[in-house]
Amino acid sequence: MALTSKLTRANGAGWAMAGPGFGLIAIFIILPFFFAFALSFTNQRLISPNPTEYVGLANYQQLLGVGMITLEAERDDAGQILRDDAGEPEFPRLRGFTRGNEEYAHLDGMREWFSWGGDESRTYVLARDVVFMKALVNTFLFVIVVAPVQAALALGLALLINQRLRGMNVYRAIYFMPVVVSIVVVSLLWRFIYDGNDGLLNNLLSGLTFGAFGGVDWLGNPSTALPSIMAMSIWQAVGFHMVIWLAGLQTISPTLYEAAAIEGSSKWQTFRYVTWPGLRNTAVLILIVITMQAFALFAQIDVMTNGGPLDSTQTIVFQAVERGYGRQDISGGSAISVILFVLVLTISLIQRYLTREKT
Repeated sequence: MALTSKLTRANGAGWAMAGPGFGLIAIFIILPFFFAFALSFTNQRLISPNPTEYVGLANYQQLLGVGMITLEAERDDAGQILRDDAGEPEFPRLRGFTRGNEEYAHLDGMREWFSWGGDESRTYVLARDVVFMKALVNTFLFVIVVAPVQAALALGLALLINQRLRGMNVYRAIYFMPVVVSIVVVSLLWRFIYDGNDGLLNNLLSGLTFGAFGGVDWLGNPSTALPSIMAMSIWQAVGFHMVIWLAGLQTISPTLYEAAAIEGSSKWQTFRYVTWPGLRNTAVLILIVITMQAFALFAQIDVMTNGGPLDSTQTIVFQAVERGYGRQDISGGSAISVILFVLVLTISLIQRYLTREKT
């Protein structure tokens, strides 16, 4: 009886200590999500004289609606393919098929997203919201590139500094320093580095090539803007994940390394059969954390490119903020937030399943 009473008091003390934190999470995370979920089924705007109405899945259909159509090249009376001044085959206008055509009524209101084909025919992929689709692709591309590269670099740095050498703490501080600097400040700094006119990166590359490098507008070119932000993001957060790897390395028993040395294992064999198995749980944590952080990409985009050029750096979170507050479209921003939540939850569960301990 006394033991039960003691456990009850201990549980009560624990809940009392966790209560304030749980309350803040409920107020600022859980409740807003349910509000966003509810608003995503309405036409709510931030400032509107019209009453809020239930619209069902209309917001999701507008964001995720896609279609496909294949058009044959136009031909003259002799059956020859018509070509423009550049020699490219001419195709009918998409609007002639998507507007007022019962056969293609499901494509009405869609715009071209991308296309492929040859001289005879061309296949067009259409989307109701091309900008959001670009944001979706850019976000997945960012995650696919940044997550493995950042994790690998962080592990390499952790292995380098996990040694008892003089001055090693200085290197640890240097590698971790970008993490404690505001991401806004880091983004501003790298915007100057990437400047297309007189940026540090262009000057450095020009000096290394003795003037042969002509310079690139890194953030103003659609083909280099997103990779530039990827490089900056990897540099900025690699120190944080390095510390997590380092904590995992220090939990591995030194006796395992001693046994490997006695057996004559090479460095690669030691890493493969001792270090990496010991870092398994740490790897799972880092993979999930990096993925969630990558999906939340916003500050770098907002400061450095504002989604441009030509929507080449649009992301899901940037679109949610831009629509919810920039365009005052609360329902659209809420729908994007729900889509992001489902994506992150699904990928996290898949990662957890793939990295589970197999019995």
